[in-house]
Amino acid sequence: MQGRLLLSFVTAIACVLPTACSEPESEAAAPEVLGSDPLLARALNDPLMVDPDLSWRNEANAVIAIRDGHPLPPFDARDDARQRARDAGRLELLENGQIPALPPASGGQGNASLADLTTAGEIIRAVGSREDCIDDLTADITWSTGLPPTSSVMPHGMVRQAAGVDQGTCVIRVVRYLTPVAPEDALEYHFAKADRARFRIERFAAPEAQLRAERRDQEIAVHVRPGPGGMTAVDVVHWRK
Repeated sequence: MQGRLLLSFVTAIACVLPTACSEPESEAAAPEVLGSDPLLARALNDPLMVDPDLSWRNEANAVIAIRDGHPLPPFDARDDARQRARDAGRLELLENGQIPALPPASGGQGNASLADLTTAGEIIRAVGSREDCIDDLTADITWSTGLPPTSSVMPHGMVRQAAGVDQGTCVIRVVRYLTPVAPEDALEYHFAKADRARFRIERFAAPEAQLRAERRDQEIAVHVRPGPGGMTAVDVVHWRK
């Protein structure tokens, strides 16, 4: 009698465990739920998002796509954010001495606006960079961390897309980012960086604000325009000749 009671008690305890005493039908329940619940199926099968602010869907077949439109900016350019970013940028520049004055824009025309371009290849062609390297470009946000110091992203800047190549003589970086500072502050930051590296620099106001910097072995193109949410959109292309 005591043996039967002990066996019944052990069986009851075992059936409490999650993996014990389950019925065969429950094993097939998960696929049926996925098939009948479209929201759950979509959540599990939706493309992974790779943009740092998760506002764009991944484009697996567009490895060098770089979008300029930004429907869901992560934050607006509030006055406090703008001031903090501006102060951080200027403090970084002041570490190496007096900030060089931003020269006035020349009366000529710069390169075409990059605002409506959607791929790194289009951007490279528009700024006159190495078209022979376009086929080797890859899109990866980590390319933005490999920018030379002369073309680095401003403090508090949010990188949206990046593409690049570093194979043989093909060395190119294409980076797009947003910053809460005013366009003039973004131009000042990039001008100071290039000027201290002894680049010859031209500034243009049309068809959009931009800098063109050049020295013996390298070139830089920086385009600046109003961005979403009161932000400033900055495009940087740095390449080896």
